[in-house]
Amino acid sequence: MVDFPRFFQTAANDRTNDPDVAQTMAVGIVDGAIGGGERFASIAALFPHVAFRSAGDQWPERPDPSLDVIVVGVSAGDADGVETALRRLGADHGHVAIVVTLLNADVMTTRRLMRAGAGDVLPVPISEPALALCLERLLSGGGSSGGPKRKSGEIVAMLKAGGGVGATALSVQMGAMLASRGGGEVCVADLDLQFGAVGVYLDMPDAVTIADCLSSGPGLAETPLSTALATHRSGVRLLAAPREIVALETLNPDLANALLIGLRRDFALTIVDLPASWTAWTNHVVAQADRIVLVTHLTVPHVQLAKRQLRILASQQLDDNRLIMVCNSLSSDQTAAIPLKAAERALGRAFDVVVPEDRKLMNAALNQGVELSALRRGAKLEKAIGELADKVAARAIAREAR
Repeated sequence: MVDFPRFFQTAANDRTNDPDVAQTMAVGIVDGAIGGGERFASIAALFPHVAFRSAGDQWPERPDPSLDVIVVGVSAGDADGVETALRRLGADHGHVAIVVTLLNADVMTTRRLMRAGAGDVLPVPISEPALALCLERLLSGGGSSGGPKRKSGEIVAMLKAGGGVGATALSVQMGAMLASRGGGEVCVADLDLQFGAVGVYLDMPDAVTIADCLSSGPGLAETPLSTALATHRSGVRLLAAPREIVALETLNPDLANALLIGLRRDFALTIVDLPASWTAWTNHVVAQADRIVLVTHLTVPHVQLAKRQLRILASQQLDDNRLIMVCNSLSSDQTAAIPLKAAERALGRAFDVVVPEDRKLMNAALNQGVELSALRRGAKLEKAIGELADKVAARAIAREAR
């Protein structure tokens, strides 16, 4: 049995004492989604201020609008059932958060359900602590009195085809550009634990780091990132890399997953700058990302390194339409030595975005910790990064605006 969730208890007490609140938060559970009546009663006892009730023996086509959360069961082995779940998750279900309990769970189905809009996906058999923490997170987000809930935010994973390709600079400028457009909460999370430079590039030396979050005590998923993280002048939020070099194993897949839960909850879009090395946790971040941006230069070594990255992604079926290939800092000297089309043939795919070289402008922006537009508006470099920003964020920002 887990302790009564502390954040939810505060929210529930505030809600109960609020004279303007006329309705208790409610959770509907489709029969069999979490087990029998014993499990139903056990989890309900943890949330005395919440009304738990049956949602019927099948997932309703349109959830009862009086519910704040509905828990449904899906089997990953039932292809038709999974497709039905994806269709219903993609439909408008108002403010009702949908939790899927997944029998025969696998990474691919879990990822598809999360991208389609599931509030959470819990593998069967379900542990009571996992279910309690899931409900705590969803219910403490505002319940039915707070208006429509924002759907889960999106994650963009930035991959490098070797060092020095400028992926971090692109992350910084994309984040600043999107935030300055006023299209919703945007965060850049620097998870390059050993050589992360986002805080330097944004001139935010005192920003909260991932190491600070890990040492603060509460689970990463519970950390209120929207209030904890500092804001750059452009409006982008920053989760910085550690100030000192730490072991890559400081993070692990469970901690990375908890961090992604918090980032999705608090921001419409998070750009995650990853280290060049592959680890178990970086692989998890890439697998859970809604968009993957692979950045390379037009040189023979970098093209070969990009091919290696593409093979890794293909082996995990991650080389689909979520992958965006970027050729960065392209100069006329490079294209004279290696035609762009030749590089694309070697890679087996075209570049989605080509960013021209403008070292003077980019270096000036990074040295001053400002967005490109603060120094020169309408530059070709700014337009190319804007094109990349549109590709990675159009869906997330449009969804946030609704």
